[in-house]
Amino acid sequence: MVENFIEPDDVESQLFDWGVLKWMNTPEITGSERLSAGIVKLEPGKGHERHTHPDSDEILYVIRGEGEQEVADTTRDIETGEMVFIPEGVEHGTLNTGWEPLILLAVYAPPGPEAVLQDLPECEIIPPGEIPTAENTTSDEK
Repeated sequence: MVENFIEPDDVESQLFDWGVLKWMNTPEITGSERLSAGIVKLEPGKGHERHTHPDSDEILYVIRGEGEQEVADTTRDIETGEMVFIPEGVEHGTLNTGWEPLILLAVYAPPGPEAVLQDLPECEIIPPGEIPTAENTTSDEK
């Protein structure tokens, strides 16, 4: 079924110890086969390790907050209103260096990396309509 208007409560959340992902545009949700897009919320002082997406370019747009972005051998500060382009196969990582959540729009072209994330053992799936909180996690570190 193709959806043209997606609200956050319409989709599940992927909860990690560093924050939350909400994939608002995937082939399963909208029928889009050319790109996927979602909102990333990194908690203060948290980030995700350097990694690559071998078959997808990525764009990160900073909606709110500040952080540190690594792309290949370059590291620089990022803030609200900036965009980062990460070509396929290039190592990258993001760290929230601020005191409030760092909110990013993440876009993959073509889609695919978002499906890999949901299969990671540290990913807790929170059903649509439920608010992802630390209490949702099955971790022993509550």
